Amino acid sequence: MELTTLEAMIQGQAKLWGHIFTFTDSMALRCALELGIVDIIHSHGGPITLSQIAAGIDSPSLNIDNLARVMRLLVRKDIFTTHHQPSDSGEITLYGLTAHTSRWLVQSSEFSLVPFILMQTHPGLMTSWFSLSQCVKEGGTAFSKVHGCEVIDFAHNNPEFNKMFNDAMACTAKLVAEPILWGYRDGFGSINGSLVDVGGGTGEMVAKIVKAHPHIKAINFDLPHVITTAPMHKGVSHVEGNMFEAIPNADAILLKRVLHGFSDEDCIKILKNCVKAISKKTGKIIIVEHVLDPNGNGPFDETGLAFDLIMMTVAPSGKERTELDWKKLLEEGGFPHHKIIKIPAFLSIIEAHPA
Repeated sequence: MELTTLEAMIQGQAKLWGHIFTFTDSMALRCALELGIVDIIHSHGGPITLSQIAAGIDSPSLNIDNLARVMRLLVRKDIFTTHHQPSDSGEITLYGLTAHTSRWLVQSSEFSLVPFILMQTHPGLMTSWFSLSQCVKEGGTAFSKVHGCEVIDFAHNNPEFNKMFNDAMACTAKLVAEPILWGYRDGFGSINGSLVDVGGGTGEMVAKIVKAHPHIKAINFDLPHVITTAPMHKGVSHVEGNMFEAIPNADAILLKRVLHGFSDEDCIKILKNCVKAISKKTGKIIIVEHVLDPNGNGPFDETGLAFDLIMMTVAPSGKERTELDWKKLLEEGGFPHHKIIKIPAFLSIIEAHPA
C-alpha cells in the first residue's frame, strides 16, 4: 500500500473515531454547566486555578482529577482557555473563558444558550435518537416511539420538563430577536398599518418590533390556551384563534419558526389563509426560518442539517427546508414572489408577496 493511500485510510479512520465520540463533547459541556464552572470563572472576573473552580462546586467529595480531565477536553474544544503562570512551587495553570464562545454559556447573561443546551442533552430527548432508524423504516417521530406520546403531550404531563422546554424556547427566541430587528429594520419601517404575529406565543417578539417601530399596530395571534397566559404589552393586542381556520386581517404577517413544524400540506393551508388576510397589492408575509444549504460552508449550514434531524425526532411532520423547497411551498401557497434576507443568526428572513 502506497504511503499516500495509507495516510488517506488513516485520516478516514480518524474521522470515524471523531464521529463515534462526538457525543462526549455535548456531555462534557452539560457536565460543566451542571457544575456551574462557567459561572464560577465568570464570577471571579478572570482566569482562576483548578482549586478555585473546585471550591466553587457544591460537593463534599469532589474528585479534582476528574474535574481536570473534563476541563482538558473543553479547553481543546475552545470552551475554556488555559494560561500558565510561574509560581514558587512551579507553574500554575489558570482556566479562563473564551472571548466568543463562553459568553453564550453564562447563566445570568440575557443571551445565554444554557437552557437550550440542557434541554437538547436531557435524557428524555437523548433516548429518542436510539429510534432514528425506526423513523426511517416506519415514519413518525423518534420521541413518540420511545415515550408513547409526542413531545408536547409529554411536556404537558411533566411540569419539570415543560419548564425546561419553555425556557429553552425562550432563550433561542431572545437570541434571534435583535438580529431580526436589525436585519429587517427597513422592512418593518415600511409597514403602514398593522402586523399580525401568527403563532406569536405570549407576544414578546412582536412587542419588541412595536417598541422599535411604534407606528405599527400589532396583533399577537395564537391558540386560546397560549393567549390566556400572555402578559400585556404596550401597542400589542392579543387575539386567540386557529391559523388553520382564519388569520386576522393585516397589512403584514409575521411567521417566526412556525412553518418548519408542519408538513408541506399544512404549510400551504396556513399560507393560503395568509393570502386571504392581506392586501393582494400591498400585503406581505415575513417568514423567519432557517434556509438549508446542504453543500454550504456558512457558520450555521451544518447546524441546519442537524436541526432537520432533530425535527425528525420530535415533530410529526416538521422539517427544515432548502431555498428551492421554500420557493415551491410559497408558490403553491399563493406567494409567487419572494426574497431571502440573510441576518447575523441561524435564521433568515423570507419576505413574500402575493402579487
